[in-house]
Amino acid sequence: MQSDERILTTHCGSLPRPAALSELLLLQEAGEPIDQQRLHHESSEAVAGVLRAQVDAGIDIVSDGEQPRVGFSMYVPMRMAGFGGESKRPTPKDMDDFPLFAKMRQARQGRRNRIYNPPRAVAEVSYRGSDAAREECEMFVAALTGIGKNTADAFMTAASPGIIATTMENAYYDSYENYVFALARELRKEYEVIASHGFALQLDAPDFGLERARMFKHRTDGEFLSTMELNVEAINRATQGMPRHAIRLHVCWGNWEGPHTHDFPLAQLLPLLYRAKVGALSIEFANPRHQHEYCAIKSNPLPAEMILIPGVIDTTTNFVEHPEVVANRICEAVAVVGDRSRVIAGTDCGFATSAGPEVVSPDVTWAKLKSCKEGADIASRRLWNRQHAS
Repeated sequence: MQSDERILTTHCGSLPRPAALSELLLLQEAGEPIDQQRLHHESSEAVAGVLRAQVDAGIDIVSDGEQPRVGFSMYVPMRMAGFGGESKRPTPKDMDDFPLFAKMRQARQGRRNRIYNPPRAVAEVSYRGSDAAREECEMFVAALTGIGKNTADAFMTAASPGIIATTMENAYYDSYENYVFALARELRKEYEVIASHGFALQLDAPDFGLERARMFKHRTDGEFLSTMELNVEAINRATQGMPRHAIRLHVCWGNWEGPHTHDFPLAQLLPLLYRAKVGALSIEFANPRHQHEYCAIKSNPLPAEMILIPGVIDTTTNFVEHPEVVANRICEAVAVVGDRSRVIAGTDCGFATSAGPEVVSPDVTWAKLKSCKEGADIASRRLWNRQHAS
């Protein structure tokens, strides 16, 4: 979805869940008995609610907010066989460097899903069936129909093979390569369900940013980049035959407020990201650690077949960005891309990537998205040299 008339707006997928729904999802993940009809009802109501909130904020390209999922990646082992036990995820290097901050952050966290102690691959991974994915898609279709929108104005997220392979340890396959390609083969089944319902597919791949300071913190840049090459190939295998214009790839350095002093430079990632057969790159640029990295795109221009979705809204703080700040960020992105129709304003990451207490308050989330729209309108007036934007 592009526009030759104005800057469009979107976001990265996850949006705040009602407390009752979060509790049900956490219980479900823990294997505790829950009322499945109640879960379906709460999920449906939540999807309809976040859709209305996005429309009210003026967002053009909307999502279901990942309401029926316990997390952006942790839903995968609930839909796939082959996982069990517990992975021992290394702490980010930032936490090692700032132990007082690490203690403070841990003290602030409430009940979370298993993102910090996920299961690992203990057998051949295989998709159990597409019922859950279909139910989620149909729930979103119903909500869109209810407000007169269609799937062409919407996207759905899915975890990339690489973020699953780097988050959930391999305790079965004889190599990382075989593991990530097996994931690509099975996750493709979910991607096809999303595409068959007419949604754009967003692949969430924070592995390209955050794993250098986590899984690879004691290894070399070369080893990290070699693994990321496999992750790009896994994406291309999993989406083979799908139209690239209907696929967007989200890359970030971890959706958490902290030092981020070991974030891997975007300049070294871009050549790899450009190999992905996708139509858009969603990259965080709003937070203080990455605002300068538009220069990387200026030095290594975006391929003609790609759109840039720059993060112009931070998702880790309760500051509501002023629309003029948002407009400045959008215009900076347009300047490096060189084509106003190939920039869509977005967010750095999701606002609720895991079920549980959100860092950004829900009412602030909607204010931030409204500011994104207002900033896009200001940028449109500047870029199209007219008094009013639609």
